[in-house]
Amino acid sequence: MNSEYDLIVIGGGSAGLASAISAFDNGVKSILLIEKNKELGGILNQCIHNGFGLHTFKEELTGPEYAFRYIEEVKKRNIECLLDTLVIGVSPSKVVTISSPKYGITNIKAKAIVNACGCNERTYGQIMIPGDRPNGVFTAGLAQKYLNIDGYLVGKKVYILGSGDIGLIMARRMTLEGAKVIGVSELMPYSNGLNRNIVQCLNDYDIPLHLSNTVTKIIGKERLEAIETCDVDENLKPILSTKKRIECDTLLLSVGLYPFSPLIFNAGASQYVKTKGAFVDQNLETTLEGVFSCGNVLHVHDLVDFVSEESAKAGKCAADYILNRRGKLNKTIYTNALDNVSYLLPNMIKIYSNLEEVTFSFRVKKPMQKATIFIKDGEKLIKKITKFDLVPSEMVKVSLKNINFLEYEEIDFLIEETK
Repeated sequence: MNSEYDLIVIGGGSAGLASAISAFDNGVKSILLIEKNKELGGILNQCIHNGFGLHTFKEELTGPEYAFRYIEEVKKRNIECLLDTLVIGVSPSKVVTISSPKYGITNIKAKAIVNACGCNERTYGQIMIPGDRPNGVFTAGLAQKYLNIDGYLVGKKVYILGSGDIGLIMARRMTLEGAKVIGVSELMPYSNGLNRNIVQCLNDYDIPLHLSNTVTKIIGKERLEAIETCDVDENLKPILSTKKRIECDTLLLSVGLYPFSPLIFNAGASQYVKTKGAFVDQNLETTLEGVFSCGNVLHVHDLVDFVSEESAKAGKCAADYILNRRGKLNKTIYTNALDNVSYLLPNMIKIYSNLEEVTFSFRVKKPMQKATIFIKDGEKLIKKITKFDLVPSEMVKVSLKNINFLEYEEIDFLIEETK
């Protein structure tokens, strides 16, 4: 290991692998990829179901198969990887502090950094479910690790709170392993998972999905014995007259993921409150010059294919920064997520002399069968787009190209539901 590198990539999952490969292919050869686990691949290693790679490889792969293809590409390029190593600090001057069994606590300098260290699951403590605190309550991802990596079935009579994709997939996985999945409660009046997972993981196994419903109490001494559920009103408040007691020994929580970026926030990078990820420009560069963010540590994606696509862009943009290929910076403008838009990326657009196109990613606040997307600068209309079947669980992408970005002071996204 050297004391200095052109690029340090933090995280060896799908985002880190894709960004390192892309940076290498775009001219940066001095790269260090740091991963906290003893192997590359990240969360993909425990995702043994198929459904990965349809966009990237045009075929259906399991998580480990998908990761393997990227790991092989990293090996082909002889990109240096430091495993079993925890990044414990990042400075504004791009000095990365690591803790490693081999090297101890060490500082490494970089010209640029890509933060690709993923996201966390919300726990029942964070959503404050009242009641007892027995064994038998797990996040869906943790239960997936216990089952697929450690070979341990966490329960036999299971209830799931939240219809996120991991929860839906674990409903099927637990059923296939012989557990009885009693049902799934979803607080919102619509599912937060992909439609294909609702069909393949719930409908195909006759597992009921209860919308506008939540768990209101956990009951048990040593082990979970039962839960109480209630329907909720339009303000998401429990309707006590609908309370039900359900006997079960396991509760899996699939109540959302959130980006986890204390490393770069402690170094001074700004946070985008709506995603809890970093505040970035169209190059995925944070407010710390030369520090980039991509994948689920920036915002939670629907598919790993989209993580890889975005992270390859981050790798290229980091290479452009290192090799001074960005052109002259003429102006910076900011973006705003307005009516019916829950969040919008990028948060700012740095208008370099070679800027030709900007791709925006956003999610809607509610399901809409037909909607019109208005892209504006104040009252000035820049572009109008009609979209069908928009749902909060699926990210939407829109590109602006062949326009003079210097003409605008800001870019606003608004969505109106249409008949």
